[in-house]
Amino acid sequence: MKNAAEFETKEDDVFGRIASRYDLLCDLFSFGIHRIWKRRVSFLISKEPWVKLIDVASGTGDVVFRILNGNDLSPDHQVLASDISPKMLDIAKEKLLPFQDYVDFQILDAHSMPTIESYSVDVYSMSLGLKICNREKVMSEAFRVLKPGGRLVTLEASNIPVRWLHWLYLSYMSFCMPIIGWLATNGDSSAYKYLLHGVKGFPSAEELKNEMESIGFDEVYFERLSLGIVSIHIARKPA
Repeated sequence: MKNAAEFETKEDDVFGRIASRYDLLCDLFSFGIHRIWKRRVSFLISKEPWVKLIDVASGTGDVVFRILNGNDLSPDHQVLASDISPKMLDIAKEKLLPFQDYVDFQILDAHSMPTIESYSVDVYSMSLGLKICNREKVMSEAFRVLKPGGRLVTLEASNIPVRWLHWLYLSYMSFCMPIIGWLATNGDSSAYKYLLHGVKGFPSAEELKNEMESIGFDEVYFERLSLGIVSIHIARKPA
């Protein structure tokens, strides 16, 4: 369960450098389709019975915004938006200003979150961040902080089951992503290097399901989006 992107947060503050352009990069790399993915994962999270939710690798707060926007919230609902990049969280704070009564922000490394108590969270979510992490450490930490019966929800790169189509997609990414990333970041090559490595090196939806089960999660299932470019996985911590 290695780090698919070969990314070390302590060695490269790439997200701090591109924070102001991160949403633009997401639109460019996915032709805006990431908005549909995030809308779907937010819908699935909203269906879960939760009072306390932690969104890890929140970035600019897109998923949290979609979870809170338009939903009936009680004073008991509490969301913790966390990220390792202070600059990304600063943007999330502005975006989530209408929901400031419901959201707290913390700078956290998903591999180890000692400030979060064990068995304290109803839902743990992470979107498009698992590819730059050591998956075993991150999912084990998710397992620790979740209450018995709590849910893990992830949105991440995946595999198109049709092999030739998946190969075509990876070829497109290999050719177009460097050009788009170079132009959008004024030549900061690291902005797309990690993403490209992460997409190519990430396990299939079936393999990620098996990894979650090996951590101890059960009732693991997934749904592919956009032919399988990404998948949403939902897993339960045994009660």
